[in-house]
Amino acid sequence: MTLLAPEQFLGFLSASLLITLSPGPDNLLVLSIGAAKGRRLGMAFGLGCGIGCLSHTFLAALGISALIAASPVAFMVLKFSGGIYLIYLGWQALRSKGGVNTPRGDGLATNAWQLFAKGLFANAINPKVVMFFLAFLPQFVAHERGDAPWQILQLGTIFTLQASLLFGLLGYFAGHVGRWLNRNDNAGLWLDRIAGTVFVGLGLKLLVSQ
Repeated sequence: MTLLAPEQFLGFLSASLLITLSPGPDNLLVLSIGAAKGRRLGMAFGLGCGIGCLSHTFLAALGISALIAASPVAFMVLKFSGGIYLIYLGWQALRSKGGVNTPRGDGLATNAWQLFAKGLFANAINPKVVMFFLAFLPQFVAHERGDAPWQILQLGTIFTLQASLLFGLLGYFAGHVGRWLNRNDNAGLWLDRIAGTVFVGLGLKLLVSQ
């Protein structure tokens, strides 16, 4: 089994970090829980959200390989839908006003294992994340290296690891990060702009690729 090429790994990791850091429901909720309930619970929820990405990785690897084998037309429909979806996500991020108000996490459990399970389950059943993985991961598959499902599994594992690390750190430093975001009004705006540009670029690449 072939490992990812260095340029493949670095390109994917850079895009993944930008997307994970851009303000979104998951990381803002991690911030909220960490600031309100303490580092331990913030980290527990963040790790659950990050590790939940593994389920989408397996779905993407199995689903895409099955579509390629069963129907080239169905795969083209998936590719086109994925490109449009990524462009839509990019447009949403580009037109965002950069607000970073965190949702309240008061109604969530106060046990670390319960919060971990809640983050894991919430991420695993989120249909938006399923669609995102189906559209995002194949962008970084090098077809000349063969075995696309194996490459997707590697890419998804990398995304899961970096998301788990960043969400865990976000939960740990929630108080400091929250205060920094409140002092720097443009921080969320620029993170959204960068992530939006990445999304639109990947969506256009998917639409025009052969």
